[in-house]
Amino acid sequence: MIKRSLAAMTAIAALLAGMLTGCGTSAEDPNTITYWASNQGKSPEQDMQILKPQLEQFTRETGIEVNVEVIGWSDLLNRILGAATSGVGPDVVNLGNTWAASLQATGAFVPFDDETMRRFGGRDRFLESSMSSTGMPGKVPTSLPLYGLSYGVFYNKALFAEAGVRPPKTWQEFIQVARELTEPERGRWGLTLPGASYTENSHFAFMFSRWEGTHLIGRQGPNFASPEAVTAVKRYLDLMAEHQVASPSNAEVGESSEAAAEFTNGRAAMLIAQNSVIPTLRENGMSDDQWGVFRLPAPSPLPPGGEPVATHVAGSNIAVFEDSPKREKAMRLVEFLTSKRVQAELNEQYGTLPVVEDAYDSPAFHTPKNEVFTDVLTNYSEPAPMIPTEAHFETTVGAAMRDLFARIATGREVTEADIRAALTDAEQKMRGTGG
Repeated sequence: MIKRSLAAMTAIAALLAGMLTGCGTSAEDPNTITYWASNQGKSPEQDMQILKPQLEQFTRETGIEVNVEVIGWSDLLNRILGAATSGVGPDVVNLGNTWAASLQATGAFVPFDDETMRRFGGRDRFLESSMSSTGMPGKVPTSLPLYGLSYGVFYNKALFAEAGVRPPKTWQEFIQVARELTEPERGRWGLTLPGASYTENSHFAFMFSRWEGTHLIGRQGPNFASPEAVTAVKRYLDLMAEHQVASPSNAEVGESSEAAAEFTNGRAAMLIAQNSVIPTLRENGMSDDQWGVFRLPAPSPLPPGGEPVATHVAGSNIAVFEDSPKREKAMRLVEFLTSKRVQAELNEQYGTLPVVEDAYDSPAFHTPKNEVFTDVLTNYSEPAPMIPTEAHFETTVGAAMRDLFARIATGREVTEADIRAALTDAEQKMRGTGG
């Protein structure tokens, strides 16, 4: 059993009170480690097909068996917090990199200091952008990047050709193209979005607020209800409300895979998603030559102080529990998964990006499409707020936007005052948890 300290338990309780659920148990076999892997592919079953050969190779090389469980994103954070609190959990775990600071605050994970990093080739071997989302600024990180992600706009080449439009270069052009591709009478929309996903909603609030020249979380804490923040959130909601280029039914779409289904079956001409959706497009029967991708275009000109952020630094990290009795074996798995060969192979299969420089020797990451995602992650990204209460930012702002989408879908008007009121409530909830 992996036992956690009382201090860590207290930090977790303050972090996300009421969100804990049960968790698994660590393997009793001293030569077996337990690994909780995030659901990167279309399904946990697809993940197991991808991971199994690599983990079998790890066992052949080291003699260490790996008991792996693939956990969906809707459950993963709760499971990690449950493990950190209960003292019963895995040795190694994947985590969304936007949670890195929140989970670091629990004190439950091994720090990757300079000496430890030497066994992984040093900090400089990892992409600078991905390393920016491994823990609180100025602190020794407690996770390492594993899979790199960024947003892009996927588009249906045939529908673009039929409408006689090209990938837009500005946000204004993007809206115009989406309108030209929207034909509700034919059951076709300019784009599809997961309006019921609080995580996706919060990501767009973050990106669009940077266009407006503001930070949703500043030095004084949350800044959700500022005029700039209201404008940013309204910009995303207006895809359904004012511009009507997204179906009202999208207010009930809670997963990117659901939105991807509307894109692959031709009911939507565009999909704003992370590159991890690529295996889902293929699994749904859409060949790579049927779709293209371009960077999410910002307004031109940008508002004063605005930045053309096209993604947060997205991706999955990997961490080792501090109190694991099999820490060295766990660290060897991290070393294996961040090796050049495994990074190249896993990220190619998942449609994600390597997080180590040497894996880019593989030609798979130099295709025109992959270069779009690499350019976005390298040049048009900013890390999400690396603060202990970042998870509260996602749940409060994202849930507020989800509820506003639901109102829009029923035909009710959502005004700037409504958005400001919803964001003010979200800010109060965030401050109430110490944010």
